[in-house]
Amino acid sequence: MLVQTAHCSDEENWALLEFHPTLGLERCLEDHEVVLEVQANWSLKCDTRLVFCKNYAKYEFFRKPMVFSSVQLFFPESMISDSADVSRGMTSTELIQNLLQSGTCPEIQGFLHVKEPSRKAWKKVYFFLRRSGLYCSTKGSSKEPRHLQYVADLEDLNVYNVVNSRKLYSAPADFTFCIKPSKNPVRVQDLKILCAENEQTRTCWTSSFRLFKYGKQLHCNYQLSKSAPRSLGGTDLGDSNVSSGHVTLVAMDFSGKAGGRVIQNPREAQSAEREEGQAWRVRVGTGRGGGLSWLAIHKTQPWFHSGVSRKEAERLIEKQGLVDGMFLIRESQQHVQCFVLSLCYKLKTKHYLVIPYDNAGRKCLTMDEGVTVFADLLQLVEFHQINKSILPVCLKHPCVCIAL
Repeated sequence: MLVQTAHCSDEENWALLEFHPTLGLERCLEDHEVVLEVQANWSLKCDTRLVFCKNYAKYEFFRKPMVFSSVQLFFPESMISDSADVSRGMTSTELIQNLLQSGTCPEIQGFLHVKEPSRKAWKKVYFFLRRSGLYCSTKGSSKEPRHLQYVADLEDLNVYNVVNSRKLYSAPADFTFCIKPSKNPVRVQDLKILCAENEQTRTCWTSSFRLFKYGKQLHCNYQLSKSAPRSLGGTDLGDSNVSSGHVTLVAMDFSGKAGGRVIQNPREAQSAEREEGQAWRVRVGTGRGGGLSWLAIHKTQPWFHSGVSRKEAERLIEKQGLVDGMFLIRESQQHVQCFVLSLCYKLKTKHYLVIPYDNAGRKCLTMDEGVTVFADLLQLVEFHQINKSILPVCLKHPCVCIAL
């Protein structure tokens, strides 16, 4: 209902976020969850709220599950173990692919920092996640039954990311999450707060909790969310079954006198893309929008965030999902009349300085010392949506500042 009311075309990239500001907890509600049942567990005196916002990472592990690099990004080999007899002899990549396709669960393992109850101290403990629940070892990384301690039942817990965990909980790192009984009100004493060494490790744990708990239901949710935009008149360029009438980004040849034509040959399309990339290196247009200054034309774009710091930019991108190609542009706080392109790649946010450049008396912008120049930020974004150039990946998902 919110997607239709807000005229959103990509329903699978929107989510309801349960947010507890005082405790710094947030989690994305699953599509099959009943909102009223979630709200029923809130305390009447709490400041909890639901936020309707972008979350590109909600189903990212389903988009390209067969790609080796994608599997490794979410599930590092060192954290995967074939605990089930039916999985013996499989590689870690095959185990995770098997999980995504059939719901058969491997074992997730690794060290996490855990906050001691009612204390500020943190302790490093080895944890194991199985379909039967979460366990920890009382002796190093030993899996012997006498050393395993039962921690929680997957069916009766929710997993939250923790915001500002260093300040609120004196966490040793920013990559903090917590688990709590799903049917209990959110109380500090019920939270088990865990901290990973890096973002990849935290992503592996939180993704595994979701996949182990909900199994095939998640994949069903993903398939339903993909089909919904087409019923609303939207487009889904990632679906190979979309009709040709819905395709809006195609290779075109405008060199002839009769107008344009769609390029059908893949090799010819690649050649046209290279030629277009070379042409952009020397082409600088005039300002758009009827003479609107190149210093102002970008301010109406959803990817532009005015007055945002480096840390705030990283937080915005993290909040909407650490997927490759998510980006925003902001003003540089250190360099006058410069901008910064903040881009997510392999679960990390990279920052690229965009500087003014004088090109034969014309003001323009560049990121590579004038090798490629642009009349304004719109031109820069449009170019890098189809050409990587100096970037590790093309610009794909704008990090928007819209939340309802």
